[in-house]
Amino acid sequence: MAFGSTFLRFWLTERARDTFLSHIPKEELPAFRLACHDFGVRAAPLLFEDTTITFRPSTFTKPARMAALDRIGHHIQTLTFSMPHTPETFLPPLLDPVTGEEITFLYEPYVQSTRDSGTRLSNPIYGSWELTDLLVKQYSPLFHAAANVPTFIRALNGLPTLKHLKISCPDQEAGQRYRRSIVDYALISLRIAVERCKLPVLGSLSLVSIHPGAALYLNPTMGFGARPNSIKKWKQIKNLAICMDGIPFSPYPPLDHLKLLHCYLQVFASSLSNFVFRWQGSNGPSPLSLDKELCLQDRSPGMACPRRCHLALRPLKFEKLRHMEVENIVVDASQVSSFITAHRHTIREFNFEDTHLRSGTWDQALAPLTRISGSEKWKEKAEEVMDVPLLLSPVDDEENTVKDMAVDYFSCKPRPLRPSIESFPSSGAFDAINSSLQADEAERKDAVKKGNAVFAFKLKNKDGHEEGWHIDLKEKGAVGKGEAPEGKKADAVLILGAVTLSLSEEDFGKMVAGKTQAQRLFMAGKLKIKGDVMKATKMEPVLKKAQTKAKL
Repeated sequence: MAFGSTFLRFWLTERARDTFLSHIPKEELPAFRLACHDFGVRAAPLLFEDTTITFRPSTFTKPARMAALDRIGHHIQTLTFSMPHTPETFLPPLLDPVTGEEITFLYEPYVQSTRDSGTRLSNPIYGSWELTDLLVKQYSPLFHAAANVPTFIRALNGLPTLKHLKISCPDQEAGQRYRRSIVDYALISLRIAVERCKLPVLGSLSLVSIHPGAALYLNPTMGFGARPNSIKKWKQIKNLAICMDGIPFSPYPPLDHLKLLHCYLQVFASSLSNFVFRWQGSNGPSPLSLDKELCLQDRSPGMACPRRCHLALRPLKFEKLRHMEVENIVVDASQVSSFITAHRHTIREFNFEDTHLRSGTWDQALAPLTRISGSEKWKEKAEEVMDVPLLLSPVDDEENTVKDMAVDYFSCKPRPLRPSIESFPSSGAFDAINSSLQADEAERKDAVKKGNAVFAFKLKNKDGHEEGWHIDLKEKGAVGKGEAPEGKKADAVLILGAVTLSLSEEDFGKMVAGKTQAQRLFMAGKLKIKGDVMKATKMEPVLKKAQTKAKL
């Protein structure tokens, strides 16, 4: 079959080939690559676009591994750097071999390339030859690999298309947080490598499982080896997600870890658009209002740094923040209110999930919404729940928009099927279909009998925003907002034996208007179908109902 002209025409058609490859499960791609050389070349981008590296002593030093990374590096768009805490990663005290006394080890990263043998032999890696000799004899190869900054730089230089960096350092026990760990040296090397490599499209950072002390080693302004221009690279980060080991919230929490977290978030204050934070395990204070925590406002001279104890923490103000979500926190109503007020000009959506109010009520916390919307209608059906998602818009010159959005979100009335007709003009088709189904009871029952499924639509507009609609031909014979009927999760669509169609808003408009067919969009790779593909053919008669009624 591989030499047939029909297959060759199919395989040499870029869109058809890419659509075919996108439907192959990732676990089957390695076997697929073995079929022939061209299969291997075409499948490589999909196979290696999301790559995980578990750090070991030979990860960045073994020539064969680096050669492999050079071959696939230009395909990697998401890199997960994983280094779990184990008993082997904790470092014992450095001892003098003669007296047995502990030696103070002040670490300074060595970033000069070791390719030049003359330079390597003339300059000690760890400050002095005596200290270097002690470290080589007393510390494991994993430590020296983690402290080998040039190898990290060389590895990241081979990833020119890296868009998303994930860092995972799980399994640190709470009682070991002040012990010196090899993981921390690896984080220092990774941070320096990011700062010194050309990563033009890097825009997302996820600390998927991180210990509190990591905020010091990842901070480009106060970490080891930091330079005046180190922060420049981190200004590229627009999306930040942090899942940090919980700090027990008590009258005497570890203040240094909270201050390190606050200073680390300050790095992204001028560039961040999307921010997600979650305490893992026990809940902790809100990372957005640490400057207002009483335990961090103690300025007594007995603190560790008496010269700076009189300086208060600067409030966090994200200049471009549009989406925020925090989870598993303890917060005061006044802190929530201050955050909403400070970010009212930029933020569009925020979510307080599993949030416990330490003082005050949600009415007090959300009081700024009354000032923004101009009324208290949003309170009519609002409930005090643990999951509080909110939607806002900028206040400047858009007071009416903000008012409508705030009132609509908390109103008991169902939200309109067209949340933004300007952003999704073809979404008017769903209103037309719904009107047609509701106007004729016999026609509605006939559509339910023939469809016998729920059809979900995920549309993406020109700005890259996604919205979802569904046509319930399983039970109600109605159209609704979201990817599943009310009271059901989005995944329930598949359980009902239905289908999810993902395509652009523009192509959906053409399909509803009869200018193109779903089959043609599918073959061109513009339409992706998840679920029962055969049921998608039953949608065309329903979509035709909108051709004469929807104003596209």
